Amino acid sequence: MVVFAGQGDPRRSLSLLWRAETPPPTRVGPGPKPRLSVDAIVAAAVELADEEGMGALSMRAVGDRLGRTAMALYTYVPGKSELLDLMYDAVHAELPTAYPESEPGDWRAALTAWAGEMLEFYVRHPWVLQVSQARPVLGPHEYAGLDTLVTLLRATGLAAGVVRRLVGTLFPLVRGSAQAVADARLAAAATGSPDEEWWAARSAALLELVPDFAERFPAVSALEAEGPAEPYPADAPGSAEAVPYPEREARETFRVGLGVLLDGIEAARAGTP
Repeated sequence: MVVFAGQGDPRRSLSLLWRAETPPPTRVGPGPKPRLSVDAIVAAAVELADEEGMGALSMRAVGDRLGRTAMALYTYVPGKSELLDLMYDAVHAELPTAYPESEPGDWRAALTAWAGEMLEFYVRHPWVLQVSQARPVLGPHEYAGLDTLVTLLRATGLAAGVVRRLVGTLFPLVRGSAQAVADARLAAAATGSPDEEWWAARSAALLELVPDFAERFPAVSALEAEGPAEPYPADAPGSAEAVPYPEREARETFRVGLGVLLDGIEAARAGTP
């Protein structure tokens, strides 16, 4: 399920994102229902999406969480499209705008920290991965995150044109890795089949039905036969025993892929092909 941001009225949406207009008055006085606000509606919507996924998101469902009807929300947020933009931008406020460096000028450590923070951010809010980057939300927190990455990349000394392309390379790398982690966590619950059980059943069937598998796919078979992957890093989230195999693989792939990309940046800084 891919969702495109920015489908509401441009001026109204951006006014809400940047809080450029006066919010509607809130009711003051006795009564059992809490006062509504844009922030309260967005917080309830984020909580709903975190717990139940994007498919559960509706104005009615958010209203239920707040003890209000969907119609009561429309005074503050015009509709679901605008709400999604607000949610997306709001959660990006969690991200740091600065990263401690092990020593001055250590751009590699800073970019590694940034990528790790982004990965965990997406894992905390997997619904964010369903919002396409083809059309950005253009909110203040989204821009702050972009500004942070550009600042870190400019510290490499590379030309602005190269930095632009690296921004377009790093985000898909992190988002793709986070999607793999999110899918790994969801697979067993969604299918009712544990990972070990799924792989054991299909591996056995594949070997029985395709006895010449190694001859037909020699490169894949040789790679598998060369030995196990590197050990799960001791400083990685969770322990090797606690983290399911597919998630361990996704996280290790992220670590190695990021390292190779940073090696490439280092080579570009040195002027080597």
